This record gives sequence, C-alpha cells and structure tokens, in this order.
Amino acid sequence: MAEPTQLAEIVSLTALTPHTTELVLRPVESPLPFTPGQWISLQLPVGDHPPLNRAYSLAEPPAPSGHLTLVFDHVPGGKGSGYLSTLKPGDRIPLTGPYGHFVLPEAKTQHLLLIGRYSGLVPLRCMIRSLAKQDTLPSTTLIAHAPTPSEQLYHEEFTALAASQSNFRYLPFVSESADAPVGTVEVIKQLAGNGRRVTPMIAGIKAFARPLRSLFMDLGFDRREVKLETYD
Repeated sequence: MAEPTQLAEIVSLTALTPHTTELVLRPVESPLPFTPGQWISLQLPVGDHPPLNRAYSLAEPPAPSGHLTLVFDHVPGGKGSGYLSTLKPGDRIPLTGPYGHFVLPEAKTQHLLLIGRYSGLVPLRCMIRSLAKQDTLPSTTLIAHAPTPSEQLYHEEFTALAASQSNFRYLPFVSESADAPVGTVEVIKQLAGNGRRVTPMIAGIKAFARPLRSLFMDLGFDRREVKLETYD
C-alpha cells in the first residue's frame, strides 16, 4: 500500500551555516503529528526517475502552527539539495511520514548521552528542545561534532542552554574526519564506563556512528541499548 501523501507549502528558507539551510513547511491538507527524533520524506520532482525521495529529520518539536522544520546540507552536485535551494515561500512539494524509531525512551533515564555529527544533530536538537520546553530535561550530555568551526549547527543555542541549565552539558568538537576524536571516546568512557547507567543515542553517518556503538558494547552495553540513526 502506498504511503499517504500530502502537499506542504514552503514557509521559509534560512541559512544556518555556509552549507546548511533550515526549511520550514506547512502541511496543506492536515497537521502532521510526530514524535521528536522522527523524519519525513520529501518527494522531489528531479532525478532520472522522479520523484526523488529524500528523508529529513525534524528539527523542531510539534508546534501549534503545525509547521515542520527541516535542515538540509548542500551536497556538491546533489540533486535533492540543489532543487531545495531553488524553492521560495509559497512553493509546494509532496511529503510522506512521519517515520522512524529514533525517539526518546518512555522510561525515565538517569543520564541521557546524545552524540551527533553535523546534520545528525538535527533530531537530537528536536528532542532537547521538546524536553526543555516541557521542563522535563533530565541530566544530559550532548557531544556535537562538526567538520569545521563555521559548520557548528546550533552552537550558540546549545551554549546558551548549557549556561542556563545546570543539568545540561554541551561538548563541541571540530574535526573533518568521520572518526570520533579521542576527546569523545574519553568522555564516553568517563560517563558510561564507571557503572553509571546512561542512555546513549547516536546520530550521523555510519562511519561515525557504528564505531561508537561498538565502543558502548565493549563497555558492557547490549546492542539494543544503543540507539542509532544513520544517514548513508
């Protein structure tokens, strides 16, 4: 059975960094309920066999306006990001969703350990904003990786949150390599290797996320305890 499709109208496009853009959509037919951490699929009229389906995580928790906020990175020669870059407010594109099981656990956690690389921070940011808005943010550490200083997504926002919330710790790292730097490994061992129970959630490309999952498993975690969201 085909997934239900509806049109969404472009509300705004805003550059976040030199190579990422925030895209805000308004579903035309009916509101689209979702859980922070989930994603939707846009059906783009490009490619060799259109539509070209592209998945994007939601960056903002559900809002009364019904708006959906996505972030896309500009891939050199990318057909999807190239098309999205040409859109303007009022244009319409089809979407389906929401999808995905990369969501916060229902049970309360002693410590939430969120690790994201580049656009992998988008679903994590959605979770953090949802928890902070409801004043239910548990003890949380966010480890954020960016390829360059200018591509640090939401850096000012996370810095401000860490300054205002004593239970939120923000640790930014910058590295062009997909491998997690030594600093990240040491933080993980410090938090998760001393018997303290943490809930790990990792988002990013496979070369970044899978070795970190293996690290948690080496520290005694079951594979199912380490939530993973990959984008390639």
